[in-house]
Amino acid sequence: MKKVLVVCGNGLGSSFIVEMNVKKILAELGIEAEVNHTDLASSKSEQADLYIGAADIVEQLNDGTRNVVGLNNLLDNEAIRDVLRSNL
Repeated sequence: MKKVLVVCGNGLGSSFIVEMNVKKILAELGIEAEVNHTDLASSKSEQADLYIGAADIVEQLNDGTRNVVGLNNLLDNEAIRDVLRSNL
């Protein structure tokens, strides 16, 4: 099963909201995936198939080996839908 990790600076509010939206969109698309949220520091040691977060924060994870997608607007569900379709 694929794993999606939603990342934000502190791993609290914004990443939790995005996690809920990701889960809802995955269900609508009929895609099964494990979805969690965490803070930037913790995410560096976690393995996932897709890392999603605010563009300015999540890009710090981009080491050339991770599939990292930065969002300009965390509440744009159409952008999240496009990211999930093209990366899972």
